[in-house]
Amino acid sequence: MKEQKRFRWSGFSYTTRLTVMFALIAAMTALVAMGVVSFVWEEHFKTYTTENMNTLAETTARRIGQSYAKTESLDDPATISPAVQASEMTSGVAVRVVDAQNQTVYDSSAVVEEVLGGRRWYQSLEPLDPSRVATAPIISEGKTVGSVRIWVYGSETLMRQPDQVFRQNSYQAMLIAALVAILLASCIGFLFARGLVRPINRMSKTATAITEGDLSARTGLRGEDEISRLGETFDEMAEAVEKDRELERRLTTDVAHELRTPLMAIQATVEAMIDGVYEPDEERLNTVNSEVQRLGRLVDALLKLSRLENRSTPMKEEKVNVGQLIAGIVATHEMFVADSGLTLNYHADDDVFVLGDPDMIRQATANLISNAVRYTKEGGRIDVTVGKGDLMASIAVKDTGIGLSPEEAKMVFSRFWRADAGRNRDVGGLGVGLAVVKEIVDRHGGWVKVEGEKGKGACFTIYLPLYAEEKPGWPAVGLGRNGQKPQKSQKPPKKPRR
Repeated sequence: MKEQKRFRWSGFSYTTRLTVMFALIAAMTALVAMGVVSFVWEEHFKTYTTENMNTLAETTARRIGQSYAKTESLDDPATISPAVQASEMTSGVAVRVVDAQNQTVYDSSAVVEEVLGGRRWYQSLEPLDPSRVATAPIISEGKTVGSVRIWVYGSETLMRQPDQVFRQNSYQAMLIAALVAILLASCIGFLFARGLVRPINRMSKTATAITEGDLSARTGLRGEDEISRLGETFDEMAEAVEKDRELERRLTTDVAHELRTPLMAIQATVEAMIDGVYEPDEERLNTVNSEVQRLGRLVDALLKLSRLENRSTPMKEEKVNVGQLIAGIVATHEMFVADSGLTLNYHADDDVFVLGDPDMIRQATANLISNAVRYTKEGGRIDVTVGKGDLMASIAVKDTGIGLSPEEAKMVFSRFWRADAGRNRDVGGLGVGLAVVKEIVDRHGGWVKVEGEKGKGACFTIYLPLYAEEKPGWPAVGLGRNGQKPQKSQKPPKKPRR
């Protein structure tokens, strides 16, 4: 037996569900409105028809009373003529006039019941329920001489046939209005759902295209509403994924290239020595050793960068005097800078403290100085400056080297990236030093600012949150490893986008 399909609301499309919801809301609103209106309508309409009958009874009784003052008899046809006129002019209404002894004088509803001894006996159709009868006394000269009783045939609420037709037509009109409202709500809901789902479908198709390998697919949504902003964010994410994938491919290529060159040099040298082309002398062995050391440095740098990115390297949190720390680094690099034919200048503000790992900060600064030496020609100058701002400490390394263009400034922290003039492996480094700098600074809750001009030098500035001793009632200014941001009212310079 085939399994019967169960009704599942989630099985319908979003457009269908939203259309049905609009229709149900309209139907519910119409039903509630009809219920409230019907209740109020019935109560007020009953009161209205009852008042009409009471007014008719009072008017008829008053006219009969005026006639009675002239004839002094209810049996006179001229006296009860107002009752006859009321019954004839008002369709569906019965009028009965009785005297003070409750004897019937006139009854428009009376029918002959039987004839006995030549005398006719009449039976009145007046309802037994007094609430279905409008009664008014006949008063003449201050004396009640009888009463007028009026009721409506076949109605328990003194409602005439035209009134009943009007009420029925009113309910039909409300029902038609409800159906029209449901239809319009369904159409509006369908159009609204189509407009709402269209950008979602575009994002879904774009996501499918990206999944299938088309990383250039974009939604192209623009606007101020939430879905448009979601589309823009999705496009930014897709662009970041495309860049990361491109970076991954380039990284694979660069790693293979970086490893292939020294390996080929080692292989060629060793094979030449095995074949007897080269003697295994000290010079050849030093060549092999230098390439092996280069491979070791490259692998060590990649491992260090990977540990920084994965947060597997423990980070110490110490109060660090940045001026003293960088002074030691400058001192150890003076001979290296001088041997390169460059001038090294150093300046530091007093009492610049941060909370962080001194070894990591030392490594980041050393990488920047080595990078400046590598890309600065002989006779140039390198300036190292430690500054203290309101919230941030700064470590700036400025050189007069080959400089950077704005496009290159966005790429300097990518792995294996080198400036065009420094791609020679004899001059350029491993290509991961600046990536290590950025990861170290990120772990300290800071950032690196890059400035430069082609042919005029570059300046790399590390910003780290200042440290201050906590005092009662005063929060610490320094920020630890969590990278807590300062208040908006004291916002530091903007972090440059990569």
